[in-house]
Amino acid sequence: MPLRRHVRFGIVISLILGSTTARADEPPTIPVGLDAYLQWEKWPYQRIGARAYMRSTYDRRGGNEGADASHFLYQERDDFNVTLDVEGPGVLYFARYNHWHGSPWHYEVDGTDHIVKETSTADPNRPAADSVFLPESLFPRPLAWTWSATKGADLSWVPIPFERSFRMAYSRTHYGTGYYIYHQFVPGAKLSRPIKAWDARTPPDPEALKLIDRAGTDLAPKVGVHEQHGTIDMKPGETIAVANLGGAPAMLRALEFSAPKGSALALGKARLRVTWDDRPTPSIDAPVALFYGAGVLYNRDGREYLVKAFPIHVRYDDDRVHLACYFPMPFFRSARIELIGADEDVADVRWSSRTTPYRDPANHVGYFHATYADHGPAPEIGKDLVLLDTQHAEGGGDWAGHLVGTSFIFSQNARLDTLEGDPRFFFDDSLTPQAQGTGTEEWGGGGDYWGGRNMTLPFAGHPIGARDAKTAANDLDKIESAYRFLLADLMPFGKNARIQLEHGGTNESTEHYETVAYWYGAPGRALIQTDEFQVGDEAGERAHDYDSPDASAPTEITSRYEWGPDHVKGKEIYPAHTDKGRTTTGVSEFTLKIDPDNLGVLLRRKLDYSHPNQRAEVEVADVGGAPKWAPAGVWYTAGSNTCVYSNPKDELGATEHVVQTSNRRFRDDEFLIPRDLTFGRSAIRVRVRFTPGGRPSTAWSEIRYTAYGYVMPAPPR
Repeated sequence: MPLRRHVRFGIVISLILGSTTARADEPPTIPVGLDAYLQWEKWPYQRIGARAYMRSTYDRRGGNEGADASHFLYQERDDFNVTLDVEGPGVLYFARYNHWHGSPWHYEVDGTDHIVKETSTADPNRPAADSVFLPESLFPRPLAWTWSATKGADLSWVPIPFERSFRMAYSRTHYGTGYYIYHQFVPGAKLSRPIKAWDARTPPDPEALKLIDRAGTDLAPKVGVHEQHGTIDMKPGETIAVANLGGAPAMLRALEFSAPKGSALALGKARLRVTWDDRPTPSIDAPVALFYGAGVLYNRDGREYLVKAFPIHVRYDDDRVHLACYFPMPFFRSARIELIGADEDVADVRWSSRTTPYRDPANHVGYFHATYADHGPAPEIGKDLVLLDTQHAEGGGDWAGHLVGTSFIFSQNARLDTLEGDPRFFFDDSLTPQAQGTGTEEWGGGGDYWGGRNMTLPFAGHPIGARDAKTAANDLDKIESAYRFLLADLMPFGKNARIQLEHGGTNESTEHYETVAYWYGAPGRALIQTDEFQVGDEAGERAHDYDSPDASAPTEITSRYEWGPDHVKGKEIYPAHTDKGRTTTGVSEFTLKIDPDNLGVLLRRKLDYSHPNQRAEVEVADVGGAPKWAPAGVWYTAGSNTCVYSNPKDELGATEHVVQTSNRRFRDDEFLIPRDLTFGRSAIRVRVRFTPGGRPSTAWSEIRYTAYGYVMPAPPR
C-alpha cells in the first residue's frame, strides 16, 4: 500500500528540524526472540502492535486451592494435561514451574511435540542436586535456571517462537504449578526478524548468553558518552540537587551511587527523584534501596552482591556499597536528579551518570518511570494492592508504553505466608486480566517461599529477608523483598495499565507492603477506541449492521469476571452483574468504525466463557458494494470456566480427573487484525465463522465487540 501524504510530510519535518523533534508516523522495529536481549538498548522503544499475555495454573474459582497448582485447561490423556493453548504466530518468552513438577513437559510447536525435562525428572523422589533443563544445550544458563539455584523454581527465559500454534502440557500433575508469558503481534508489525518456529535443535545465540552473564557488571556504553560525577553530603530531610543533565536529546545509560559501607542503611532510606524535561511531576520517585532492587540495604551475611540483576545491582566491596542502574532512560531537554535525605547524615555519597545522544524520533520511546506505593500497615481486605494505575500516574491521562518490572517489600515481620498472593495485570480497558499468576514468590522467581533463603538472578530475586522471625538477626532482617524485571517478556499497553497484586492467598494478609513498578510510558495513546456495540441490543446491532442468521435469541447472563475471591471473611467483595448476548454455531457479520491512519486494529470481545474452546475464522472486507473477504486469522479462546484439577499426593501419583466449574463466566478476549486489511479505511466489515477445530466446543459467544486502532503516540511536549 503506498505511503499516505501525511507520512511523507512527517519525514520532511524530521529532515528540517532534526529527527528527535518531529513525530514519526511509522513505528519502531520490535526486537523479537533473542534480539530482545541483544538489542536491550531498545528497552524504552514502543512495541506498537505487540500484546503480552501471562497464563497460569491458578485456581479458577478465585481461591488458592493447591497453592494455585494443577488446574488444567483440559486433559487429552493422562500424560498430556494442557496448561497453555494458543493459535496464531507468537513467541513464548518465559515459563516457570515449581521445581521439576509436571515434567516431562510437552512443548507442542505448530503441531510437533517436543519433550522438555530437567535432571530430576528421571527420579523425582530423589531430586538431583545441581539439576539442569534437558536438553541442556537448548536451555542453558543464564536463560534457564532450576530450583537448585532459584531456591524453589525451574525458570526459562529461552524464546520459543511458533508460527501457527503452541501448546504446553504436563506429563505428571503432582503440584503442577506454573505461569507462562507469551507475545503475539499484529500481522504486518515491524519485527526485527520473521517468526520462525522453534526447531528443538538450535541452541540460543552464545552472544545473548554472554550478555546476560554480565549481570552485576557495568553494562553501559563507555565510548561516545558524556559522563558527569560528583560527591555530596546528605542531611536529614534535605533535598539535594545531584545533577541537571543537558545535552539532549539523550539517553541516560548509567545512574550510579556509592557510600561508605557504614552508611549503606541510611543511603537506602533516602529517596531518589528524577524529573524528565521539567515535567511537573518526577517520573522516578522511590526509596533508594527499593529502587535498586532491595527493600533495605541490610547485608546479613556480608555478600558481595545483595542484588545481581541485569539492569540493576547492589554490590559491596571492603569499604563501600555501590548501586548501579543501567535501564536506558531517554529525555529530550533535561533530566533533574535529586536525593532527599532520610533520618540521618550521610557523608561522601559519590554519584556518576553517563548519557549518549538520542537520534531517533521522539515518539518512538517512552520515559522511564519508577512508581512507588506504600500500601500502609493494613491493606484493604478482599481487594488487590494496586502497584500502578497509569490513569492516575503523574497527573493521570493516557499513557502508551510497557511494564518492565517490580520491586516490592511483602513483609516487615519475616512472614512468608503472604506470598500466596497472585499478580493480576489489566491493560487497555480490559476487564479480564491479561496476566494472571500463581503467587508472589513465583512472580519473584522462587518456589515454596524460596525455602526461606535468599537468591539473586538477572531477572528475578529475593535478595533480603530472614527465613522467619525467630532466626532474624534484628528487625532489619525481618524486611522481606523481591524483584522481577521484564525484558523479552515485557508487557506493552497502548493507553493504560493497572498492575495489581493479591496480598495473601485470598487478599486477607495484613502485612505492610511497599512496591515500585518500573515502566516506560509516553503521555498519550497508541490505542484509540473507535467503536463498540452490544450484541443483543437492537439499536446497537442495527447501527452496526449485525447479521447472524444462526444466532440464538439474546440471553441474559448473571456472572462475574475473574477479579479475585467473591467473598472474604463472610463479606461479598465482587457482586455478580448481568449482561446479555448471543451464541452461534454459524456466522456473524458486523461493521465497525476504525481510524484510517491505524497501524492495525485490536478487536476485543466480551464473551460467555462457559462455552469451551471457542474458535472462529475471521475475515475482513471493505464496506460498501459486494464484500471481497480476506482472511484475517483464527480467533481462539482456549479452555472455559470449567477446568480439570489433578494434584495427586505422590510425585508419581496417577493423574486425577476432578472437573471444576467456577462462577466466573465473563471474559474479555482479543484479536489482532492485520494492518493491510485496515489501513486507509474508516470502517471494516468483519465476518466471524465458528470453526470448532480439534477440541470440544459448543458455540461462539458474543456479548460486546470493541474496536481499537493502533496509532503512533504524539511526541512528548
